[in-house]
Amino acid sequence: MANRVDPYFGFNFAVELDGITRMGFKGCTGLDSSTTSTKYREGTDASLAQRELPALLHHTAITLTRGITDDRALWDWRNDIAKGKATRHDISIILRNEQGEEKIRWNVKNAYPTKWSGPSFDATAEAVAIETLELTHEGVEVQKW
Repeated sequence: MANRVDPYFGFNFAVELDGITRMGFKGCTGLDSSTTSTKYREGTDASLAQRELPALLHHTAITLTRGITDDRALWDWRNDIAKGKATRHDISIILRNEQGEEKIRWNVKNAYPTKWSGPSFDATAEAVAIETLELTHEGVEVQKW
């Protein structure tokens, strides 16, 4: 009889900025990549069909969301970019098991914020004020799986 292996829960993750887990995040999306294709056909091909060849690699922007606190580090990072000071950082997104142990680590290279969004306000709601930071980057690699 095979041992049952359950998948990891998506809520148990951490984000490290330059190797330091500094703040907790509510959500993290955009951890993906895709490759476009290009059509190609040689004049001597017997078939009228075109070949599909792999082309450029594309990385989606990573979006981080968290409740606003006194820590304004994300705002300051975005504000530096807006003022022309391009500060890039490597970040890691870490998936943990139920015991809090690191199981999978994705390293994101040369990330910088391209968009910051503040909270929506509604006096009739009991919602936490959320800020969102969108990061552009130069690639994702798996360090541990």
